[in-house]
Amino acid sequence: MSTEETSRFVRLRVELVLEVDDADAVTGAALRRIAEDTTVPVDERVHAESAVTEDTAEALAYLVDPFDLVSDVPGVELAQASWSSERIEYDPDSPDWDLGEDDGEEDFDGEGAVRAG
Repeated sequence: MSTEETSRFVRLRVELVLEVDDADAVTGAALRRIAEDTTVPVDERVHAESAVTEDTAEALAYLVDPFDLVSDVPGVELAQASWSSERIEYDPDSPDWDLGEDDGEEDFDGEGAVRAG
C-alpha cells in the first residue's frame, strides 16, 4: 500500500503575507488576548506583553492560531502545529513571491480560487 492509502495524517502548509496598516491595533489586540488568558503564569504573561509590544510580528504570531484554521473542518483533528512570524521585504511583482512556484502543483488565480499549475 502507498503512503497515501495508509496514512491518516496530512501536512497542510500555509504561507501568508500580511500588510499591517495599524500596528497599534494589532499590538492592542494581542495585549487584550494576553490579559484575557488566565491560564498564562505571571512571568510568562510579562514576557509575552513585552514581546508583542516590541514587535508587531510577535503580536501577530500571538493572535493567529492554526487551530482556528481547522477547528470547524468536519472529520479532522489538529495533531500538531507550529508557526512563526517575521518582518519581511515584500514586492508583490517579484517572481520570488509566486505562490506554488516551488512545488509546481497549484497556484492561485488572484481571486482566491486554486488552479492547477
